[in-house]
Parts: sequence; structure tokens; C-alpha cells
Amino acid sequence: MEARKPSAPHFYAGDCARMADRFLQGFVAPPEPARVVAGIVPHAGWQYSGAVAAKVFASISAKARPTTFVIFGAVHRWAGINGVYARGAWTTPLGAVAVDEALAARILEETPEWTVDEPKAHSGEHSIEVELPFVKYLFPEARVVPIAVNPDSRAVPLGQRIGEIVKRLGATVVFIGSSDLTHYGDVYGFTPAGFGPRAHRWMQDNDQRILRLVEQMKAAEIPEEAQRHSNACGAGAIAATVAAARVLGVERGFVLEHTTSYDVVPDGEFRMAVGYAGVVFGAVGGAVGGAAGSGVGAA
Repeated sequence: MEARKPSAPHFYAGDCARMADRFLQGFVAPPEPARVVAGIVPHAGWQYSGAVAAKVFASISAKARPTTFVIFGAVHRWAGINGVYARGAWTTPLGAVAVDEALAARILEETPEWTVDEPKAHSGEHSIEVELPFVKYLFPEARVVPIAVNPDSRAVPLGQRIGEIVKRLGATVVFIGSSDLTHYGDVYGFTPAGFGPRAHRWMQDNDQRILRLVEQMKAAEIPEEAQRHSNACGAGAIAATVAAARVLGVERGFVLEHTTSYDVVPDGEFRMAVGYAGVVFGAVGGAVGGAAGSGVGAA
């Protein structure tokens, strides 16, 4: 299969390696969790959310050396069943990132009720693409399994099943969920608290509603929370990631950073913003299971 070419390069235009270094200048991964098996990252333009995403990947790099990332992406356009990109590679400015075809095939084989082999699910979709330069820069040999996950009841059992596959294989896999949080403003048709400082605080509190569920590993409640309160565009990706991490023995999530596009680039009175959070998952002391081995692709 021909390598997938970037469809949203304007989201991370410029020297990706230099930008990543700038994002991470002075950053030190926190001591807990001692071992990281999963993370949540935002997927806006790098000038807005790149620093948050970079810290998640750097925290993983400090504590794990995965051979594969299973990346659960938000679904902004695709209307079908959860789509797996099962073969080939994805092109980035830093070089191609190969798909872990063996793991992708295993996932498709064992999740036929929830997934389909469909590259078109990723056409024109940026939620996974914008994360791959970080993968290539910090984990140059790592492969990926991109999966577009709908924000519905299928997300949790999908994450659980894939977590079980990885645990059974003893694979060096890290799960990533790609999602932004509340989209506030007229442009999004969502201004329940008006404008100004009070609205900014309301938006931050709205983000915290779903982040509390993430920290508490309440995967099953995440899609409904997002549907009722419009506080995540990738609720399926988040829920699948939390569910997979739970299978690997994780008991809580750790929020590294929570911010908004208005905090990053303030412009007059608060009238619009998108929320971003970086979260990592692992057990205190590193006591998580199923994440050590030689890698699925070699099996």
C-alpha cells in the first residue's frame, strides 16, 4: 500500500524537530506514574496544543520504549464503523511511520463487530496525523496502528478487547487517545455562559467534568458525558484509551497539563477557545501488566 500522505500539514508547519525541542525546553517528566502505558493528547495546530501533546510523548519516552503505538483517533468526518488503517505507512516531515501490520491484522481478526479495514476513515482527518511527528522524533523506530473511533457505545468494548490482545501477546505497546476538549464560541455554536471571564471559567470547569472521569478511569461514562456537555470531540478515542489502560492494570490517570487556546494565545475579551489536556496512565510504582516483550510485529 502506498504511504498515506499528510492531509493537514498546516497543523504542524515548519521544522517539527525544532518545534518539539522548543515545546520541551525545561520540561521534566513527573515521577508518577513510574511507568506509562497510555496517554491522552490534544490535536489542534501545534502553535496551540503542540506543547501539551509533546509533554505526553516525552513522559512516555522517559519511562517506556514502545515498539508500537495504538492511536485511537477522533472522528470529525467518517460516519462508518471504527476504521483501522491496517497496512503501509504514514508520511511525516521527519520520515515515514510504518503501520504495525501484524497487530492491525490481529485487531481486525478479533474485533470484527467493532472495526473495519478502511483507510478512507482517515481521509482528511487530522486527529492522528498531527501526533505522528512526535512519534517519529522521540521513537524513530516505532510503528503505529491508527484507529478512527466513534464516540458511542462501541468505544469501551473495543478498547477493552484491544487491551486484552496486547496483554496476551506481551507486546511493547502504548495506547494514545487523540481528543480536544470543549469547543466554545459562536463559531462552534456553543456559548452557554456568554462571554468574558465568567465564560472562560465556565469552559474550564466544563473540561474538568470529563477530566475527572478520565482520572478516575470511568471509561463507560465518557461518551455520554461528552454528548451531554460538549466537552470532547474525541470521546470515543478517550474512552477506548481508558478502557485499554484499565485492562493493563492501570487504576488512575494523571493530568500533566490542562489549558485552552485562549490561555495560549489570549486575544482581548474571552469569546472563543478550545480546551486541551495531556494525560498519562500508569500505576504508581510501575506495577502494570502486559506491556513488556519483544513486540507484536516480530511475532
